[in-house]
Amino acid sequence: MDYHQRSLINRTTHKGNATTFFFLGFNSDAVYNLLLFTLVLIIYIGTICGNSLIIMLVYYSKTLHSPMYFFISQLSISDIMLTTGISPNMLNIVLHERTPISFSSCITQYYVFGSTETFECYLLTVMSYDRYLAICSPLHYASIMKQSLCIKLVLASWLLSCSVAFIPTLGLSQLEFCGPNAIDYLYCDLNPLVELSCSDTSRFQIEETLLCFPVLILPFLLIVVSYTYIVLTLIKIPSFSGRLKSFSTCSSHLTVVFIFYGTLIAAYMIPKEGQSRMLKNIMPLLYTVFTPFVNPFIYSLRNKDIKNIVKKYM
Repeated sequence: MDYHQRSLINRTTHKGNATTFFFLGFNSDAVYNLLLFTLVLIIYIGTICGNSLIIMLVYYSKTLHSPMYFFISQLSISDIMLTTGISPNMLNIVLHERTPISFSSCITQYYVFGSTETFECYLLTVMSYDRYLAICSPLHYASIMKQSLCIKLVLASWLLSCSVAFIPTLGLSQLEFCGPNAIDYLYCDLNPLVELSCSDTSRFQIEETLLCFPVLILPFLLIVVSYTYIVLTLIKIPSFSGRLKSFSTCSSHLTVVFIFYGTLIAAYMIPKEGQSRMLKNIMPLLYTVFTPFVNPFIYSLRNKDIKNIVKKYM
C-alpha cells in the first residue's frame, strides 16, 4: 500500500466511523480490465437501448395497450434503474483500482439496488397473476384486469418495495465502520458492508433473514401456485396445439422468472468458500448487468406482437 492509499484511508474516518469506502476492483492486468470494461459498457448500452425500445413500443403502439405489455414496460423501467445505479460506477471500478465512494453515496446505491430488485420480485408475481387470470379465467379477464387495477398493482409494488428496502438501508446507516473500509465487491451490497462493520450485527442479520420471506419466499411461492393452476388448466385443453398456444403466452415470463431467481440463488446461496476472488466479483454481474440485458430480448424474440411492430417500423 503506497502513501496515497494510506492517506486516503486516514482521511476517510472521522471519530471512529468511516466516511468513505473504496472498491478494490479486480486487481488484474490492464488488458483484462480493458476487455471487461468494453464488455460491461456494450451490455450497459444494449440494456438501455433494448429496454427503452420496449417502453416506447408499448407506449406508442395501440396493439400493445394490454395489461401484459404494461407490466413488461414497468419491468423495463426497473431494469434501466437497476443497471444505471450499478453499471457506471462499476465501469469506473474496472478501470481504476481502489475507487472511492462516500458513505452516503454507498448507502444510496444500496437503497436503489434493493428497492428495484424487490420491485422486480413483486412485479413478476403480479405478472404471474395476470397470466393466471388470462388462462384460468379468460371470460372474466377483461372485467378484472382493468387499467386502473394494473396501475394500482404497480404503484403498490413500488410503494411496498421502497418501504421494505428502507428497513435494511436504515439499519446499515446506523452501523459503525471503524476500518478497514475496503469493499472487495463491485458495488455497495448488504453482505460486504455488514462484514466491514465493527458493530454487533447479529440483530441486524436476523432482521434481514426475516425480510427474506416477504421479499423472496412469499412472491416465489405465489408464482409457483399461479403456474400450478395454469398447468392444471392447460392439461384440460384437449388439443396439443391449443395447450401449446396457451402456454406460449407464459413462456417469456416463465423464462424471466427462472433467470431472475436462478441468478439470485447463484450469487447469494452458493457457498463462497473455495471460490476464487475473480469468481466472487463476476457472480454479481449476473443479476445486475446480465439479467436486465437479456430481458428485452426474451420478450421481443419470443413475442410475435412485438416482432411484428418492430418489423413494421424498420
